[in-house]
Amino acid sequence: MRRIPDTVTASRIMSSNFSTARKPLTAYSLAGLADIVLLLLVFFLLTSSFIPQSGIQVNLPKTQTTAPTTGQYITVVITSDGTFYVEQEKVARDQLLDAIRQVIDGKTSLVLRADEDSRVKHLATVASIAKALNLRFHMATDPNDRS
Repeated sequence: MRRIPDTVTASRIMSSNFSTARKPLTAYSLAGLADIVLLLLVFFLLTSSFIPQSGIQVNLPKTQTTAPTTGQYITVVITSDGTFYVEQEKVARDQLLDAIRQVIDGKTSLVLRADEDSRVKHLATVASIAKALNLRFHMATDPNDRS
């Protein structure tokens, strides 16, 4: 058996051709991109549904500044014709206290969305009920455009 010297083997390894005869991959799979786009779509659809929208249309009074409300709150709406809504449910004026009591459930604030053409006596009624129930009273307004 003939033995090859170590120097010949080493020179053959150093001069080996490492290139391949295969062509590089030119087609890419778009399955991963489709998954990412689908996940982004689901994310935006879910987060957009958490923005609270009031179904009762009122013209809020205009102010220079507003402070956003935080936490859980009860929404009371007064339309221009004096109709009361508690949490989107129509309520008679004499039943307003009982309706707010039923939806309190640990909430600490009451937000009044009164139409700018509604009467002050309606505002005073809701404010006095909030005070009687130990709720912080807030009035929703639209900020003026500062353009």
